[in-house]
Amino acid sequence: MAQKAKHLLTELSRRGPHPVLRGDLALVGLPGLVYTPSSGLGLPAVAFGHGFLQPPSRYAGLLTHLASWGVVVAAPGTHRGPLASHRLFAADLRTALDVCVGVRLGEGAISVDPGKLGLAGHSFGGGAAVLAAAEDERVKAVATLAPAQSRPPATEAAAHCSMPGLVLAASMDLVAPPTAHAELIAKAWAGPVTLRTLPKASHLGFAEGRHWSGLLLSGKAEHKTQRLAKALLTAFFLVHLAGKDEYLPLIEEPVKGAKLEELAEIG
Repeated sequence: MAQKAKHLLTELSRRGPHPVLRGDLALVGLPGLVYTPSSGLGLPAVAFGHGFLQPPSRYAGLLTHLASWGVVVAAPGTHRGPLASHRLFAADLRTALDVCVGVRLGEGAISVDPGKLGLAGHSFGGGAAVLAAAEDERVKAVATLAPAQSRPPATEAAAHCSMPGLVLAASMDLVAPPTAHAELIAKAWAGPVTLRTLPKASHLGFAEGRHWSGLLLSGKAEHKTQRLAKALLTAFFLVHLAGKDEYLPLIEEPVKGAKLEELAEIG
């Protein structure tokens, strides 16, 4: 691993300098959670989509981490059942961005710059994030964790995504195997995209704690997987939403445990 990227990985794996506030999106009519720095004007914001059957609370560590580095994160808690709709959840992610932009958070001490909006998601939520990005010209960056194919197909939507993308694939994923999901989405991406494979990660490695869905879905919470996701997503959004190019090496250079893939060599 290049020394600069190694240093940045260590730095961004740690909690950032901002105290974090946690709120409830239900107060503005959308079930879910919102995490913000304690203060700040013109901040970047990301809407985060949960995985299949997962509550947003299983990503509290990741969302808190992003907020501690100055990013407002809203995580809708809708469409958590077995018949959840990708298309409707994508609409909820876009609504979450509307909330971030249109509502003064933190008793008026926090505002979001409408030119600094991103999307992210895990599994089902990753596919929905791609669908939402393809229909929303406000979105400047998209990051997905073990993204799952969607209905309508995320691969087709990716062909309309010209903003930068980050796709993290879990090589041990038995729910959404990378060759049929993450890799195809990355190859279809219209804009610049980075695909990384986490060799020892499982599908649920990105989710925190325990949940009854673990009886149905393969994998379990993995500290190392979550640590890498925190650092890589933080670097990605700080570069592409906050304009902090000093974190570019963590996006572009080799990182131990998160192999950079050459898309031309896949498939």
